[in-house]
Amino acid sequence: MISSLRGRVLHVDAESAVVEVGGVGFAVALTAQTARGLHLGDEAFVHTTLIVREDALSLYGFADREELTVFTQLLSVSGVGPKSALGVLSALSVSQVAAAVAAEDDAPFRRVSGIGPKTAKLIVVQLAGKLHVTVAANPPAGAGASPATAGQVIAALVALGWSERVSADAVAEITDAATPAERGSVPALLKLALAQLGPARPERVGV
Repeated sequence: MISSLRGRVLHVDAESAVVEVGGVGFAVALTAQTARGLHLGDEAFVHTTLIVREDALSLYGFADREELTVFTQLLSVSGVGPKSALGVLSALSVSQVAAAVAAEDDAPFRRVSGIGPKTAKLIVVQLAGKLHVTVAANPPAGAGASPATAGQVIAALVALGWSERVSADAVAEITDAATPAERGSVPALLKLALAQLGPARPERVGV
């Protein structure tokens, strides 16, 4: 079992990287957030898990052990495979996943590409009581918006023509700098997200 990698980044894109360890390049699938934190030529460290299938050996990497734990728990849910679990953690933080499960709110999961209504409900039901993540009732400065608020802003951006991934990335970026009041307001976050995305014409969903 390959439980972690530390080495030089030979390649990185939006969802994966190649990390050289002892002269061997390991291809590892990553969450969008983890991939953004890696830079070509730098040393990287990621926690990993190896998924063994009949036709492939696939390595998945995470910035911290908590994210890896939630990934493993998501895989225990009926209908959730490695790619879908990685998609959940690319769209939602560990705290947002835990908050949605605790609130029995499957809406944030339904907005993740590849997760249908039935699977979203199963995530909430089957992970209930299993996610031991501290979620602040009143998020401090720098904390993200609630899953429900962030989801509404993402849905609005998608309706305006941006892809789900671009919308989620924009919301994640602007919530870090938003005030507590702005993080609790859909109109305020939508305004900040539109300013972040700029005047460029959005690509249609699915492009």
